[in-house]
Amino acid sequence: MAKKSGSGGRVSGPGGGQRQLHTRVKTARKRSNSSARWLERQLNDPYVAAAKREGMRSRAAYKLKEIDDKHRILKPGQRVVDLGAAPGGWSQIAADRVKATTGAGPGRGQVVAIDYLGVEALPGVEILQLDFTDDDAEERLKALLRDGQVDVVLSDMAAPTVGHARTDHLRIMGLAEMAAHFAIDVLSEGGAFLCKVLQGGTERELLDLLKRNFKAVRHVKPPASRADSAELYVLATGFRGQQDTRSDA
Repeated sequence: MAKKSGSGGRVSGPGGGQRQLHTRVKTARKRSNSSARWLERQLNDPYVAAAKREGMRSRAAYKLKEIDDKHRILKPGQRVVDLGAAPGGWSQIAADRVKATTGAGPGRGQVVAIDYLGVEALPGVEILQLDFTDDDAEERLKALLRDGQVDVVLSDMAAPTVGHARTDHLRIMGLAEMAAHFAIDVLSEGGAFLCKVLQGGTERELLDLLKRNFKAVRHVKPPASRADSAELYVLATGFRGQQDTRSDA
C-alpha cells in the first residue's frame, strides 16, 4: 500500500525542491514506438515523480489539489463522495482536506469512494466496489452517507475509449449527466460538484441543469491535466437546494 500522504501544506506537487533530469527511452525489440513514447512521458512527468515521492496513488491527485487550491471547495468537516475513485488519488486529497482522519466531532469529515475497480484501503475513506451505473449503486451510496447528504460530489469517471471521437464524447457525457443528477439528489445547500468532461465543452442540457441548480458554473483545466489531453472539468458551486429538476432534464 502506498504510504499515507496528506495534502494542503504537506503535498508539494511537482518540483518539490528537486531537479528532474530528462530520461530517454530506446525502442526495444518488443516495444512499439507509441509505447516507448508513453513510457518516456511517464518517466519524465513531474507529477508522476511527485506522486511517487509523496505517496500519492496517482498523478491525478494533483488535478484535484490544484483545483481546490484555487477554488477552495474542500473544507474541514465536509462530507464528500468520490465517483470513479480508482486508484484513489482524489480520495487521498479529499480525506486530508476535510479532516476525515484527524478531525474531531463536527470537524471530522467523511469521504465515500465508489469504483467498479478495486481500490486499496485508504485512511479515512469508505470504499464501495461497485459500478456507479448499476441500478442499486445510488441507493447503496446514500446508505453510507452521514445524515443522508454530502457537501461535495467529485467525479473523475471516464468510460473506456473506443477511438471514435463522437462516441467517446457521448459516453463520458452520459456519465457526467448521471453524476450531476446524483449530486443534485444528495447535495446539501451550498454544496459543490466537480466533474470530468471532454473539450468541446459540456452539453447544453447538462449546463442548463447545473445553472438552474448552482449559483456558479465554470470549466476548469488544472496544470496537472496534460496540455494534449482533451479532458476538462466542470465546476458547479453554491448549490441552491433541493428542487424538482428531473421533469425537464
